[in-house]
Amino acid sequence: MSLEALNKQVKMDLSYLAFGREDWVCPTQHPEGHVYDVVIVGGGQSGLGTAFGLLRERISNILIIDENREGYEGPWVTYARMVTLRTPKHLTSVDLGIPSLTFRSWWEAQFGEKGWAAVDKIPRGDWMNYLRWYRKVLNLPVVNEVKLKLIEPIEEGLHRLHIEGAGATSSVVLARKVILATGIQGGGEWHVPPMISEKLSRHLYAHTSEAIDFEALKGKKIAILGGGASAFDNANFALSEGVAEAHVFVRRKELPRINPIRQMEGSGLIERFHALPDADKYAVIAHFFKHNQPPTNDTFARAASWPGFNLHLGAPWLKVETKGEGAVVTTPQGEFTFDFLIISTGLVTDPALRPELKLFESDIARWGDRYQAPAEIANQMLDAHPYLSPGFAFTSRDEKGKKRLHGLFAFNYSALISCGISASALSGMRYGIPKLVSAVADQLFLDDREDILGNFFAYSETEFVGEWTKRNVIEA
Repeated sequence: MSLEALNKQVKMDLSYLAFGREDWVCPTQHPEGHVYDVVIVGGGQSGLGTAFGLLRERISNILIIDENREGYEGPWVTYARMVTLRTPKHLTSVDLGIPSLTFRSWWEAQFGEKGWAAVDKIPRGDWMNYLRWYRKVLNLPVVNEVKLKLIEPIEEGLHRLHIEGAGATSSVVLARKVILATGIQGGGEWHVPPMISEKLSRHLYAHTSEAIDFEALKGKKIAILGGGASAFDNANFALSEGVAEAHVFVRRKELPRINPIRQMEGSGLIERFHALPDADKYAVIAHFFKHNQPPTNDTFARAASWPGFNLHLGAPWLKVETKGEGAVVTTPQGEFTFDFLIISTGLVTDPALRPELKLFESDIARWGDRYQAPAEIANQMLDAHPYLSPGFAFTSRDEKGKKRLHGLFAFNYSALISCGISASALSGMRYGIPKLVSAVADQLFLDDREDILGNFFAYSETEFVGEWTKRNVIEA
């Protein structure tokens, strides 16, 4: 099958499912202009999959906005530096159960069944190309190079989105529902330890989420702080780009060896996580954080195969300072001098860190407001996560904030404790997106309840038009 033939197959499959039928949502009028039923912030895999899910539910008055230029949404061709995805290739995601929309179908249309059999893990660049195809074949309504600056609640169920486009031009979009499909950093911000951000010259370090000029680092000696998968991705990438030495510093005395996601993928913990009581949810994610994700075996092997690779275990950074044109890092093993530092210390989740939420973040309930964890697993970083509904909706700390939060959903990494990894890992997408879409559709339906029920009770269109004569009728 060619890619052209696959495109036709997708359209045929969707036609069999009556995809594209008329919307059921009641139109909303507003003097300021058009009101979208749903605006999705983020045009990466989560945003695209959510848009397709909404269209399948006959909710088509939607818009996706993304701050990146077309084809560069998400991390895959920007700051992600792994060679392949870490997810097993057989797991499905944004196809939402349509076989012709799976990555495998897209791959086999170009490289055949033998080509698929030869794939170990999905190459990172090919995954991005698949998402580009997915967006195009489904004709999803994405507007690129538009950044959300602020969400302003107008009234219950209506929000004014202040956006900034190319050339710093500002405008406003009105939406009934807003979905923050903003990825791993969308619930807070990337974390750089203060000992680095407050002490070191900015040109001497970068977080893994940032663009890094590896060309300028050729022949140089760099350090990477962190023991997670991305630290080894960056070490391998840097060495492949000509860095002379890459030293990975890990606080632990041993690298993590267990990947909890692999267990979750087969145990029901991803798809049924929302059914757990709060105590179990908190305990599961506390355990998840404790283990973290280790590097994949192939990633570690690639990094370790370079002569310039160095691994420092049991080596937390105690002090960092500028010295000459470089940086000096102090660990329990002594001092080390580097030309550049790469920080792979993850992120901090807290709605207070998101500028677009500043008008109502104080209304958002956190886990610390709703659940007091046992001392042995209590974690302030977990407590700062928003306490979401099973359908990814923000919940309010009190009755007063409910109106401002109505219609706002967080389908990003901040949903981790409330909804598990269904919004933050590729293996969870096929479970998380339908829950999100159902929750959004339910809200729209209940918001329009009076009109929908009024139309139902007033419905009088004749369907049966048969006629009969007296001889056909047996009277009581």
